[in-house]
Amino acid sequence: MTLAAFNLDRDSHVPYFAQVIEVIRERVADGTWPPGTQIPGEPELCKLFAVSRTVIRQALAELDHEGLIVRKKGKGTFIAEPKIGESLVQRLTGFYEDMVTRGHTPVTQVLQQQVTPANSKIAAQLGLKPGTLIIEIERLRFIANEPIVLVTTYLPHALCPDAATTDFSGQSLYQFLEARYGLVIARGRRTLEAVAANESEARWLGVAVGQPLILLDSVSYLEDGTPLEYYHARHRGDRSKFEVELIRVRAQGNVKAVLGGDNTTLTTLPPSN
Repeated sequence: MTLAAFNLDRDSHVPYFAQVIEVIRERVADGTWPPGTQIPGEPELCKLFAVSRTVIRQALAELDHEGLIVRKKGKGTFIAEPKIGESLVQRLTGFYEDMVTRGHTPVTQVLQQQVTPANSKIAAQLGLKPGTLIIEIERLRFIANEPIVLVTTYLPHALCPDAATTDFSGQSLYQFLEARYGLVIARGRRTLEAVAANESEARWLGVAVGQPLILLDSVSYLEDGTPLEYYHARHRGDRSKFEVELIRVRAQGNVKAVLGGDNTTLTTLPPSN
């Protein structure tokens, strides 16, 4: 890659490393360095910017931290693929509809679809007795032919028996439930945590064993409070980000932070000053 030298403002109060970061961001934004591009190594960047290696290393460390670049051992530094955004305040539309709204074309591979007795954990989440028949659907979701999330969904068989045999490789589960049974999700409760990919998850998602994943657990309810769906989704940490909208609600002298979309309480905070 042959590049002209970058001119930094030597009289500016803005540190050199910050100016280097801004130049690289601009090259990404204007398409000069699209995702997947290998950027010059540290020695060449030092020459291009006429700065020390310490400055370049600080700039690259900041860009790596914010996810704009990715370093591959033995290969070099590359512009990272943009992360797929998913909002936790998404009007409970589901992954398929949420991705379509954002301009992506989601593709689904159904890995497993069966009727099975609920174990104690799943039964508790769905408000059922252990052993009650449920529908288990495991799906691998793709964006631009890249696996992004591995999700396992559990539904009470009695509420939607046809979901056990319906092909969900090209349609939204939520749209099916509403159109076929009139089942409309009114609210949900979600938890989020970081986990390490096990061997099976790593194989399906195309990542290394132990790579960080974002685990999203969710229970969705009908208007009358009946649990309709329990799922846990393992999102690739390197390709996913979540947005959370918080509002302040005063309750008995405390301020609560809640999800703006479904009023699910995240945490209770002490009164603010």
